Amino acid sequence: MSRDVVRGLRLLILPTLALVAVALFLPGRLELAGRIFALLVCGAALLVLLRALRRIYPPETPLRPRPTRMRKARRPASLVQIEHETALGVSGSFGLHFRLRPRLRAIAAGLLMSRRRIRLDEDTALARAALGDETWELLRPDRRPPEDRLGRGVPRAQLLRSIDALERI
Repeated sequence: MSRDVVRGLRLLILPTLALVAVALFLPGRLELAGRIFALLVCGAALLVLLRALRRIYPPETPLRPRPTRMRKARRPASLVQIEHETALGVSGSFGLHFRLRPRLRAIAAGLLMSRRRIRLDEDTALARAALGDETWELLRPDRRPPEDRLGRGVPRAQLLRSIDALERI
């Protein structure tokens, strides 16, 4: 405790010198300087008491260890890219035709070839039967680019049905 008192007194050396200087050179401001000095003395005393309390009462030890916070796992970049393309495809016809549709075509072509030995662009009748009419209209190879590039993209419900059709392959 005495070490803390010495540290507290060291903190008051500069304010004491400032109080003496005000008393010598600005006697009209001595009352204000005295109040400021009293405030600093109270602050130093509070610091001494807090240090003593920290030493007397050790830090608590929990009965159970605190659960470690799991950092939010970063999503794979490819998943973020697909989410971005999906948002563009739903919001606008340009994003649908030039961003989302090529991704869906690549997925459909891979699924059709690996699971049913059907080529998406060559076996069009078989691919249409496997995908369903609604999904085929979205993925067919001869689909023309949209005339209105700012038009609405694919409705969300239709996109969900097309994804279901791809999952059923």
